[in-house]
Amino acid sequence: MLDYLVIENIIQNSLKEDIGLGDLTTNSIFLDEEGTGIFSAKDVGIIAGLPLISQVWHKINPNLKFESYVNDGEEVIIGQKIAIVQGNIRSILTGERVALNFLQRLSGIATLTSKYVEEVKDYKVKVVDTRKTTPGLRVLEKYAVRKGGARNHRLSLDNAVMIKDNHIEGCGSITEAVRRVRSNIPITTKIEVETKNLREVEEALKVGVDIIMLDNMEPKMMEEAVIKIGGLALVEASGGINLKNIKEVAKTGVDIISVGELTHSAKALDISLNIKL
Repeated sequence: MLDYLVIENIIQNSLKEDIGLGDLTTNSIFLDEEGTGIFSAKDVGIIAGLPLISQVWHKINPNLKFESYVNDGEEVIIGQKIAIVQGNIRSILTGERVALNFLQRLSGIATLTSKYVEEVKDYKVKVVDTRKTTPGLRVLEKYAVRKGGARNHRLSLDNAVMIKDNHIEGCGSITEAVRRVRSNIPITTKIEVETKNLREVEEALKVGVDIIMLDNMEPKMMEEAVIKIGGLALVEASGGINLKNIKEVAKTGVDIISVGELTHSAKALDISLNIKL
């Protein structure tokens, strides 16, 4: 679910950015005329963001009536009617671009995510996202990932401990990094460590971390790492993973595959909004 208290500022800032002091074109042409805006799919994909754009219209004009014909997480085909917004044409056109930007962007993420999930549906592995998101829109983009069928990694730096290469380099070793972390976090907090070779995997095992990330490893090394870990920690594969190689990565036996492309490179789903009187 989307927390409306969280997304309210996102909507408000987006409308302010797009509208400025007012829609010069629309306000010069229309006054009280009413009509219907019809959202239609121009491509096949998974929809995400309908509750969000409903709030966009409410912010612009509470008298607008919004109705959706599909739910977030459902697939649409070319030409399919997705939703309508009815009421004052001036209000509809003023919010058109913000509504479409949200719906197209989030649906694009959900659509790409669903393709990754489909590729590994026969394996135990879970596909997750990363923090490689659009600044200010993370909560929305991670919502879209869930609607595409994948899971979320940490939302922010305070959600979990992840010791990465720069942390290790800065304090000298995985062992020392874990020691420092353990002396400062609650005992119930899980620790994940990034590793780039089998030696680092062994070191992470010795200090008893909860999750071991295999970063940019070749599949053969991943297989060896999974065997070496032997269920003593969850295993996450990350780095350079795409639709062409994700199945090969899943075959290695890892528990989690994190994919930055889900949010940083998803193509917007093509959706139109057309006015009818």
